[in-house]
Amino acid sequence: MADVLKKVPVREQDPKVRATNFEEVCYGYNKEEAMEEASRCINCKNAKCITGCPVSIDIPAFIAQVKEGNFDEAYQIISKSSALPAVCGRVCPQESQCEGKCIRGIKGEPVSIGKLERFVADWARENGVKPQPAAEKNGHKVAVIGSGPAGLTCAGDLAKLGYDVTIFEALHKPGGVLVYGIPEFRLPKDKVVAEEVKNVLSLGVKIETNVIIGKSTTIDELLKEEGFEAVFIGSGAGLPMFMGIPGENANGVFSANEYLTRNNLMKAFRDDYKTPIMRGKKVVVVGGGNVAMDAARTALRLGAEVHIVYRRSEAELPARVEEVHHAKEEGVQFDLLTNPTEILVDENDWVKGIRCIRMELGEPDASGRRRPVEIPGSEFEMDADTVIMSLGTSPNPLISSTTYGLDVNKRKCIIADEEYGKTSKEGVYAGGDAVTGAATVILAMGAGRAGARGIHEYLSSKNK
Repeated sequence: MADVLKKVPVREQDPKVRATNFEEVCYGYNKEEAMEEASRCINCKNAKCITGCPVSIDIPAFIAQVKEGNFDEAYQIISKSSALPAVCGRVCPQESQCEGKCIRGIKGEPVSIGKLERFVADWARENGVKPQPAAEKNGHKVAVIGSGPAGLTCAGDLAKLGYDVTIFEALHKPGGVLVYGIPEFRLPKDKVVAEEVKNVLSLGVKIETNVIIGKSTTIDELLKEEGFEAVFIGSGAGLPMFMGIPGENANGVFSANEYLTRNNLMKAFRDDYKTPIMRGKKVVVVGGGNVAMDAARTALRLGAEVHIVYRRSEAELPARVEEVHHAKEEGVQFDLLTNPTEILVDENDWVKGIRCIRMELGEPDASGRRRPVEIPGSEFEMDADTVIMSLGTSPNPLISSTTYGLDVNKRKCIIADEEYGKTSKEGVYAGGDAVTGAATVILAMGAGRAGARGIHEYLSSKNK
C-alpha cells in the first residue's frame, strides 16, 4: 500500500537526454498509477480545491471516478467546466490553485490533481471520447476573436448552449499562445493542442484563420454587417516589453515572444523546416517567469550555454517551481539578484556581452515582493552572443484602436468586468490577456467562461 501522505511519483525523461531533444519531458501517469493517486483523495464535502480552480471543475467528483476506473465518466465531468483538460493538466500552476488548497496537503503532499486531469484527458483522446455537444442550435450567432485559451473556452461554452459560434484567428494555425508560446517539450502541438481544438470544433464551432480583426475586418462590421449578435475578444497579449537600456536594438537581441514563435509555431528546431533562428553559443535570458524558463530551455536544446538573469532572489521567481526545477536539472544557470544595465555590441552591431549590476532586496513594493535595490560599485560584464528579453507582454492596440466605444486602460488593456467580461461597448465582451496583460492559461480560460456567461445572459434578456 502506497504512503497516502506522498504523491505517486510521475515518470519523466532523464534530464541529460531531454536537454538534447524537444520531446515531452513528463510521461504522465498510467492507468494503475492514476487510480492509486486518485485513492489519496478524501473526497471533502466542502472541497477547497474547486474554489482554487479558475474554471470550477468538480475535482472530487472526477477523481472519485478515476479511483473506480470510470475514465469516460471522469472526462465528461471535467469537460462540463474545461474545454482544454489535456492542456491544463500540463501547464496550469496547480500548486498555487487547486492543489494549493488541497486538504491532503496540510499534513502531507496534495493530491496530484493536474496529473490526474492530464491522464483523463489523454485517455479520452486515445479512446475517441468527445465532449457532449448541444442537443439543438438556438439560432443566435456569436463571434470570438482569438483561438487561444480564452477564445476556445468561450466558444466551447457557448456552443454547448446552442449558439452558432465562429472563431477568428489572426495566425495560420489555431491555438494562440498554446501553439506559438509554449514549447513542444511542455505541450506537444499535434498530439495535444490540435486534438483539443478538434474537440471544440466537434461541438459545432467554426474557425477562420488568417483573419486579423482591425485589418481584415472590424468588430463594428461583424456586428452591423455580418449578422453576429455579440463578440468576445480573447486576442491575447502579443506585444513584447523591453527595458529601454543601451544596446537593446542590437543584432542578437530578441523578445521571448519572437524567439519562441519562431521555434514553436514555425518549427525552427526541426531540420525539415527552413525557419531561421539564432542558435547562440552563450545565451542570456532576462526575466524569471514561465516564458523565461521556456526560452532558456529552448536555447539550451538548440545547443547554447544558457544563463537566466533575474533581479530578485529565487524565492521571488514568478515561474512555476516545477519549471525552475526542470531548467536547473537540464543545466540552465541562474544569475539571481542581477540586473542588466547595458547590452554590449561589437563593431558590426552584434551582441558581444551584457553589463549587469548586483542587486539586494529592500522593502516590499506594491506587489508585496521585496523591491530589488542596486548595490553601488557592483557592475560586472558577462560574455554573450544572444540576449532574450522576457519581461512580459501587453495587448496589441489594433483591435481597441479600430473599435468605436471600446475603453482601454493606460496599459492598452481592454476594460472588462471580471464576472461577465462586459466591456464599455454593447454586445462586446472580453477576457484573458487582452484584459489582464500576460497571465496563465487557466486564468484566461476562467475569463472565457465568464465571457460566455455574460453573452448568454445578454442575448437571453435581449431576445425575450
